[in-house]
Amino acid sequence: MSASGTDAEMAELVCQLEHVQGLVDALSAVRWKRHQDAVLELSEHGIVLVVQESGCLQGKLYLKRELFVRYDYNARVRPRFGLSLGIFVECLNAFSVPAHSTLIQIQYPGPDMQLLLKSVDSMDASICAEIRTRIPETVAFDYNFEPAGTNPLTFTVKSAALKEAIEDLEWPGSSIEVILEPDPPSVTLRAEGHGDLQIDFLYYANSDLLVAFQCDHRVSVKYKYKFLKATTCNMPSSVIKENRGSKLSIGRGGMLKVQHLVSIGKPSAPHSYVDSIGYQQPGRVAHIEFFVKPEESDDSTNG
Repeated sequence: MSASGTDAEMAELVCQLEHVQGLVDALSAVRWKRHQDAVLELSEHGIVLVVQESGCLQGKLYLKRELFVRYDYNARVRPRFGLSLGIFVECLNAFSVPAHSTLIQIQYPGPDMQLLLKSVDSMDASICAEIRTRIPETVAFDYNFEPAGTNPLTFTVKSAALKEAIEDLEWPGSSIEVILEPDPPSVTLRAEGHGDLQIDFLYYANSDLLVAFQCDHRVSVKYKYKFLKATTCNMPSSVIKENRGSKLSIGRGGMLKVQHLVSIGKPSAPHSYVDSIGYQQPGRVAHIEFFVKPEESDDSTNG
C-alpha cells in the first residue's frame, strides 16, 4: 500500500536512506534472538532503537540524521512506538539488492499508525511495505551508566578478537568474569564451569588487539554468559573486515557498557580517515551501545 503525498505531508517523520544493507547490518547487531520486540524513538536528531531483556541487558542503536539523505521531522512530541525487530529486518531485506545502492523511504505514521517503507529510485516496480506498530508495554528502563570513580575503567579491543574470545569461552549456564589489572596492564576474560578457561589480553604484548586501556586499580566483575554473548553474537562482517575496535567500560556497581560502530554505506571520500581504533567520519556510521548488569549486585569495581 502506497502512501499518498498528503499522507507524507502529515507524517511526523519522512526520511530516506541510501544504503539499506548497512541498516540491516546495524539492526541485526542488536538482535540476539529470533522473536524480539524493539522500541523506536524519533527525534529531530535521528532515530534510536532500543531492545532489552529481563532488566539485565539493553541494546541501543543510534541512527543520526546525518546518515539519511533526507530527514523531515515534523512531530511536536517525540513519537515512540514498538514493533517486531525481526519483521523490520525481514522487510528491509526485501529492499536490499546485492551490488546496488537502493534508496528507501521510511515514513511514520501511516493511516493506521504503521511504519511505511517504500523504494523511491527503483527502475522497476516500486516496492512498498507496512509494519504494524504498537504502544510499548513498558517504558524502556534507563540504564544509568555512571563512572566507577574519578578515573575511567575502560579498554578498547579489536571487535573480531572480542567476538572470538567470547565464543571460545562458551560454557552452558556459566558466567564470565572480566578482570582488569593495572600492572601490568591487562584484561582477562574467565569462564567458570566444570573447570576454568580464560583468555588474556596484555596491553604491551597484544597492542594490536588491545589498542587502548585505562585502569588504576584491579577490577573483577562477573556477568551472565548469555548476556555478554548477546553483545557480539550478530556483529556484522563489515565490522570485522574494517578491523574496527569495540570499547568496553565498567561503571558504578559493575555495569558494563559495550560500544560498537557499524558502517552505513561506503565513505563519501575515496580515502577517508579511519584512526587506529576504527573511528570513521561520524556521518557514515551507526553507534551501538549495550548495557549489561553484573551477576552480583555488590559494587565489585572496588576490587
